[in-house]
Amino acid sequence: MRKKNMWLAAGVLSAAAGAGCLLRSQYEREQLSVERTEILTEKITRDCRMVFLSDLHDHEFGDHNERLIEAIDGVKPDVVLIGGDMMVSRESADLRVSLALVGELTKRYPVYYGNGNHETRMNWERKNFGLQYDIYVRKLKNMGVVFLSDRTEDFRDDIAVTGIDLAVRYYKKFHPGHLRPEEIERLAGPAKREKFQILLCHSPLFFDACRKWGADLTLSGHFHGGTIRLPYLGGVMTPQFQFFLPWCAGTFEENGKTMIVSRGLGTHSINIRLNNKPQLVVVDLKKK
Repeated sequence: MRKKNMWLAAGVLSAAAGAGCLLRSQYEREQLSVERTEILTEKITRDCRMVFLSDLHDHEFGDHNERLIEAIDGVKPDVVLIGGDMMVSRESADLRVSLALVGELTKRYPVYYGNGNHETRMNWERKNFGLQYDIYVRKLKNMGVVFLSDRTEDFRDDIAVTGIDLAVRYYKKFHPGHLRPEEIERLAGPAKREKFQILLCHSPLFFDACRKWGADLTLSGHFHGGTIRLPYLGGVMTPQFQFFLPWCAGTFEENGKTMIVSRGLGTHSINIRLNNKPQLVVVDLKKK
């Protein structure tokens, strides 16, 4: 009887702990964290403040994302950069949330948009998604968005922004493909090395290739911060089932080049966030 009661107590405690984690996760998913990174560079003639958005996945912070828009307005950026996965790709995807948000932002700021795996999946799998991708892109462009599908556009005379569409093999679970700088150049052309070159590359697995291509700043997301973040260990699991991968979130530097990996704004499939608040990335480029 005593052993039975011990097992019963253990079961109750486990259930209570699980319920507590779910409640905490639900709370965290609505807590927007504004986080800043400063980068010094000799390539710009004047300072520039950028906001980077990634992995919204149809999430709304308040009605019509009013809390997210207020947070962006409070930062007063010169430009908004979007790194993809703003919606969830489904056979009947609901594009209204992402389009409404981007539409409001284009009334206030220049907006540059690069694709994530959900946007490119709609483009790749047209048998399942029909013309949804074309409709989405057309609406973004009609709003005035600078849409960067394997191409580069200047933001100012000293800043260039490039977006690349990573192929399916780079998003494979367990064994993703190996991206080379030559592939980036084949997709989007050579880097503008005389300018401060920004690259929107949705997956952070390829920092080495991005910086060797010529990216001064690589902006990525995709891993949602690792779902659950543990002290000293970082993110537990990526959407590609990699465990304790160092590049789940944060700022990384190598040979004078920087990669910032956003924890993202929403969730997808595994709708859990623990010690992993949604992140609004602010980048201050400072003239060195």
